[in-house]
Amino acid sequence: MICGLVIIPTYNEIENIESILRAVFSLSKPFHVLVVDDNSPDKTADKVKDLQNEFQENLFIEQRIKKAGLGTAYVHGFKWALERNYEFIFEMDADFSHNPQDLERLYEACHSGGADLAIGSRYVTGVNVVNWPLSRVLLSYFASVYVRMITGMKIMDATAGFICYRRKVLESINLDKIKFIGYAFQIEMKYRAFSKNLNIIEVPVIFTDRTKGQSKMSSSIIKEAIFGVLTLRMKKMFNNL
Repeated sequence: MICGLVIIPTYNEIENIESILRAVFSLSKPFHVLVVDDNSPDKTADKVKDLQNEFQENLFIEQRIKKAGLGTAYVHGFKWALERNYEFIFEMDADFSHNPQDLERLYEACHSGGADLAIGSRYVTGVNVVNWPLSRVLLSYFASVYVRMITGMKIMDATAGFICYRRKVLESINLDKIKFIGYAFQIEMKYRAFSKNLNIIEVPVIFTDRTKGQSKMSSSIIKEAIFGVLTLRMKKMFNNL
């Protein structure tokens, strides 16, 4: 039985993509993978297409015409998954900051543990981050504190991007209304699930910063997250979420 679909957005991940795919496909539990590539100049998509010859039944790719942001890549993947018979849909980065072995733990949290949405959390049991500078750790940690203060969510890692969704979660959210594309996208998805009283569980994971390729973090993404949280809260107050 296929345990679910892992969506991996990519932009210039040629150094990581083959290794991360092989790591997922080597797990004891079987997963399908959908790579959503934003026309990477480094030919990430071509490498995925080559690997499809080896993993014909398990590996899929959607190639978009330009870089359009993390949030829109995931929404594209969510819609693709909902058109097919997947009960569990995962978000995961391509750069090994998320340990593929933890996919099984997120799956079990939803499949057997009663979660509608399982979060691979860096902060639910302390600070479990490797190779980040202190400034980045503090920014991420206090971003989640800020989100909890504004939204009332009890989630310790509101900006986490390692997620397992039950199908019904994505079906309950109007994906066409998702506004944000960076960190704020991750917050928005959690807040929409929280607002529907869905069961959210945090699973402790160790986050390891990428060793290959370049981070996609930018000041505009941070700004979007700061002001996006306020926007989400205001929409909720006026029943316009």
